[in-house]
Amino acid sequence: MIFRWTVLTVMGVFFLLPLIAMVEFSTRDPETWPLLLDWPRLAEEYPALAEGILASLAQAALTSVLMLVLLVPTAIWVRLRLPRLRRVVEFLCLLPLTIPAIVLVVGLAPVYAWVNYLIGGSSLTLVFAYTILVLPYAYRAIDTGLSAIDVRTLAEAARSLGAGWTTVIWRVVLPNIRSAVLSAAFLTVALVLGEFTIASLLHRTNLQVAIEFLGKSSATVSVAVSLTALLLAFALLLVLSLAGSSSKERRS
Repeated sequence: MIFRWTVLTVMGVFFLLPLIAMVEFSTRDPETWPLLLDWPRLAEEYPALAEGILASLAQAALTSVLMLVLLVPTAIWVRLRLPRLRRVVEFLCLLPLTIPAIVLVVGLAPVYAWVNYLIGGSSLTLVFAYTILVLPYAYRAIDTGLSAIDVRTLAEAARSLGAGWTTVIWRVVLPNIRSAVLSAAFLTVALVLGEFTIASLLHRTNLQVAIEFLGKSSATVSVAVSLTALLLAFALLLVLSLAGSSSKERRS
């Protein structure tokens, strides 16, 4: 018991000290935090930061939608109709975990050259790269949700009552994996808000790129925004954890 609390205390100090240092540094200028709460003033004084925040929020929302549209029907369909391909789909979805972000950029650069030519160099085009990046985490969350229910029995019962496959997926299976879908969406948002490498190397704008440039001119504001983004990611993961716990309690 003493060893456990010792380890928890050491790890807690290890994680909390940088946060405390960020809070202390960002409060040296009393105008920093009020500025973050005053959006018109923030957008006027730091337009690049405001652009990065809006870009990241749009990227997170669009990436979540695209990921869910592609992954949820695919995962359900593989479970119901193509179980032999489950390992193949799992391998393909988990593959981005084995590829460093900088290597992924090398492969995506020629693709984005054509994307720039066809639809322009908007920061929203990062949605395609981010969808690939979040696949391992989103797939694992959705697959865990599907493993917790008897998908085949639910589908057969619905089919015996005359439901089509679209109805089976959207009105029978999907409501039973709602917490898993929310978990995948929250993970996607947290990952997109914290992504820097791909956006920087592909010369696109997002929150982390804006923070990096802001650090060269206004360090306190940069640290305050970084701390806010970090706390937001923690909050999303906490909501994810609470949603998972409540779903387990309902099933039990």
